[in-house]
Amino acid sequence: MSPLVQHRRAAAAAFASQGLVFISLTTRLPDTADRWDLGELELSALLLMMVLLAGAGSVLAERLAATRDSALVLRAGLLLTAVAVPALLLAPVVAGFVVGLAAYGVALGLVDATTNMQAVAVEHAAGRPLLPSFHAAWTLGGLLGAGLTLATSGLPDRAGAAVAVVPLVVAFGAFVTRAEVPGTAVALDDAVPWRPILLVGLGMVVFYMVDTAATTWGATYLDRTVVAPERLVALATLPYLGASLVVRLAGDGLVARHGVVPVLRVGTVVGCLGLVTVVAAPTWPVAVLGFAITGAGMAVVAPLSFSAAGRIAGGSPSRTDAVVARFNQFNYAGALVGAVLTGVVGSGSLRFGFAVPAVLVLALLPLARAFAAEVPGRSGSQTV
Repeated sequence: MSPLVQHRRAAAAAFASQGLVFISLTTRLPDTADRWDLGELELSALLLMMVLLAGAGSVLAERLAATRDSALVLRAGLLLTAVAVPALLLAPVVAGFVVGLAAYGVALGLVDATTNMQAVAVEHAAGRPLLPSFHAAWTLGGLLGAGLTLATSGLPDRAGAAVAVVPLVVAFGAFVTRAEVPGTAVALDDAVPWRPILLVGLGMVVFYMVDTAATTWGATYLDRTVVAPERLVALATLPYLGASLVVRLAGDGLVARHGVVPVLRVGTVVGCLGLVTVVAAPTWPVAVLGFAITGAGMAVVAPLSFSAAGRIAGGSPSRTDAVVARFNQFNYAGALVGAVLTGVVGSGSLRFGFAVPAVLVLALLPLARAFAAEVPGRSGSQTV
């Protein structure tokens, strides 16, 4: 097996681990909220804390990118995740839960940034589009997390602490090191084209606004707004991720065949229709259908964002890593809107909360042109 194949598998496993843990936690939010007697506003405040600390973790990854391999920082983030998840789910008092959630927020930022650094490095080495399939691994992990929540719905939410073993194992994977990615050292701010990166970043803000609203509040929406059976509330996330997985697996070929802009614009329209379906849903099965449509429409926005940012950055591996880490912070701006604003606006009814991303997602239509950077070609590529 070639080193590049090993690196691709290790990075995909890290993405899958991140998706598994994150979705396992968010689909248990209704039970966790009930255990600690938390309302929508209190949950929003805790999610705000987690998102801000995830942003801090991404900033830390950017600082470390100047002198450390992303492989080393990724291992640290995965190990911190393995400690934080049991801490927050097994906490005997609410203060312990908050501390565990804070630690998980930092780990979330470290792993988000460094998994995408690894993916961009592998994509550049392969010379062809690979980011959609890497993000498909995250989605597959999320599906497993949602399925695990459904399968253990009769158990206390503390049972979710068992997922911590996954990042612990994945941390010892064969990640790509900087020595294996040749490049010329260039200072981060030396001719980095920040304007096109900013435009692509705005598109990623929109995606994570929608994605975080669906994955964070979907289960609560089914539980409290359209009154799904308690054992089925994870179905908000499961079809969303399932549809997203199918499109992401096809995403490499779709982008190569049709181009970035048409794929993004069609996806935007589909995603908007899905959110409108969620908002107007008279019953929980219709809401579940709306989440599935939304997942299909929005699937490739994030991977194409990172792919474009990594290509636009150019320069040395250290500069590309630093740009990807800084770019990853757009993730948390979107998460603030999706997780916090959705909860605040929807404190009376989450229908109003989901109306926010339903309208704002249309900003992707004009922003799609910013993603039109040439997709890495196949010449000189390695087989992965």
